[in-house]
Amino acid sequence: MKIRAYIFVFLLWSVHFAFSQNDIDTLPQLDLSKIALINQSDSYITFPTDIGNIASLMFEANVNPSFVIRKQKNPKLMAVLTAQIIIRMYNEESYPVRTPSYIPQIAVYYLVHKTDVQNQMVLFGKIAHHSNGQVGDFYNEDNTINLQSGNFATNFVEFGFLKTGYSNKLKAIKTLKSAIEIHPKSWLLPELKGRYSGLRWHNSFTSFKFPLTDSNSDRANFSLKAEATIMLDNYNDLDVFDLERFNASVTFYYHPKFLEDIGLFVQFYHGMDYYNIYFEQQLSVIRFGIMTEILRF
Repeated sequence: MKIRAYIFVFLLWSVHFAFSQNDIDTLPQLDLSKIALINQSDSYITFPTDIGNIASLMFEANVNPSFVIRKQKNPKLMAVLTAQIIIRMYNEESYPVRTPSYIPQIAVYYLVHKTDVQNQMVLFGKIAHHSNGQVGDFYNEDNTINLQSGNFATNFVEFGFLKTGYSNKLKAIKTLKSAIEIHPKSWLLPELKGRYSGLRWHNSFTSFKFPLTDSNSDRANFSLKAEATIMLDNYNDLDVFDLERFNASVTFYYHPKFLEDIGLFVQFYHGMDYYNIYFEQQLSVIRFGIMTEILRF
């Protein structure tokens, strides 16, 4: 009787292991290139249905092509060159596009440790420029910031790590990121010193849910990205725990089967306006739109 019980337990364990292993085997495989692309922001266009305190927009678009520089297909060291541009078209007469954000950047990634195809540790460093292409005075005559044509420019570096893994609970690929962003004072416009945060701590969690029954899928059915940023330096005389020091966002992405290259997303964002010279505005907004994930497995 005991032997039968042992055999039954063994069979149950074998079936569980086989199905679990099959789930993992059907997942797309990660390499350094894919991990790097997870760290790049996706291209998107929002619908004119934003909910919150942002100005009335026809759309906001993030144009973010990424050019991978590598010597071989599965490298331990590689770079990604990006010419990122963020554009807002306002729902006003003539539908103006004001002061786009230009954020060209180059990032270098190094694979430090690899337990298996899903569990990897990567270090990265980035150098970037952020400006609005304007040459006007930073201030208006009444000492307010010139949002129409005022000059905005900064350069910064970012250093951090990416940790990937497989979540048995979520049945999904997950990534964790932590990084420090530094804007040296000599790289800031004089008008930005003391008003613009030059030291930021970024943290994010991303999860990609794949159809485990389709081993040929190169896109996640769903993805979720949660991000939080804390401003660490002394600027605008803010208290240490002032809420204006914190940015947070949650983005949910859905890729329906009937769409090939785009999906739908909804995002909640609260924090500093990231649109160049509008940085002193605080946003709390829910937005909807379409997104092209640059990540293909």
